[in-house]
Amino acid sequence: MKAIRVNENGGPEVLSYEDVEVPEPGPGEARVRLAASGVNFIDVYQRTGLYPLETPFTLGQEGAGEVEAVGEGVEELSVGDHVAFAGVMGAYAEQIVAPAERLVPFNVTLVEARVAAAVMLQGMTAHYLTHSAFPIEEGQTVLVHAAAGGVGLLMCQLAKMRGAYVIGTAGSEEKAELARGAGADEVILYTEQDFAEETKRLTSGEGVHCVYDSVGKTTFDKGLDVLRLRGHMVLYGASSGPVPPQDPQVFNQKGSLFFTRPKLADYTANREELLWRAQSLFTWIGQNNLSVRIGGTYKLSEVDQAHRDLEGRKTTGKLILIP
Repeated sequence: MKAIRVNENGGPEVLSYEDVEVPEPGPGEARVRLAASGVNFIDVYQRTGLYPLETPFTLGQEGAGEVEAVGEGVEELSVGDHVAFAGVMGAYAEQIVAPAERLVPFNVTLVEARVAAAVMLQGMTAHYLTHSAFPIEEGQTVLVHAAAGGVGLLMCQLAKMRGAYVIGTAGSEEKAELARGAGADEVILYTEQDFAEETKRLTSGEGVHCVYDSVGKTTFDKGLDVLRLRGHMVLYGASSGPVPPQDPQVFNQKGSLFFTRPKLADYTANREELLWRAQSLFTWIGQNNLSVRIGGTYKLSEVDQAHRDLEGRKTTGKLILIP
C-alpha cells in the first residue's frame, strides 16, 4: 500500500510517497481502509520537528473509512462498519491500524466519509474549546482568531449555539464573509485594523470573556490586553510561531486572568468523552445544524502541495487527502 513517510524533518519536500507493508491488526485493534484523511497544522509541526517525533514515521492522525479487519477481542466493531478517528498516527496512507476504542462509528448515509474525516480533529477541538476548556455561557463575548480557518469556522458555529456574541479575526474580506456566514457577529480584518483596538471598541472598553488563539506569537500579547477582568486566554496553536515564555505575574497585573494551553488528547481522555464529542458533531451535521467547509481536496500523492497551501494561509476550511 502507499503511505506518506517523513524520513527527516524539513519542508514539504520531505514528504515521501512510498510503498509500505499492509499492517495487520493486533488484539484490540482494527484495520481501516481509508476513504479520506484530514490535513492539520499539527502535521506541519510534526513534519518540521517543532513537535519532534522519531523518524521515519507515517504522518497524519485523522481520517475516515471502512473497517476491513478486526483483531482479537474487538466486539464493538465489525467488518464493513464506517468509522472515523483522530489522534491516531499514520493517517496519510491507504490503510491504517488503530485501537478500536479510538474509532467512532458514523452513519455514511447522513455524514459522508470526507466530512467525517474533516470534522474529527478540528471539530472535536472546536467542541472541547467551547464546551470544556472555556465552557461558553449564554450572553458571553468571545474573540476567535483565524475565524475562517477549519477550526475557526466550526468554533463560530458552536459558540453561537451556546449563545455567545462572537468577534472573529480574518486576513481578507473574502475570509471575513465566510466567518460571518458561520455566525460571527463582527469580523476584524487584522491586515487593516489593530484587532486589540477594534475589540475594545466593539466591547465598549470592557473586553471579552475569552480569547481563543491558534495564531500564537503575533497575537498573544495583544490578546491578553482585550480580556476583561478574570478573562480566559485559551491558546491552542502557534501558526505564527510559538509564544515566548511568560511571567505569571503578567496575568495578575492584567486582571487576574486565566491561561490554559490545552490539547485534544486530554479532552478525549476516555471512550465516553470521545463518543460524546464526536457523535454530537455527527448529529448536528446530520441535522444540518453544523456546516463543515472542505476548502481543498488533494490526492495522497499531492500532499506536499496541500502542506504548502496550508502554511501559505491560502486556504479556508478543511483540507482533505484522498488515497
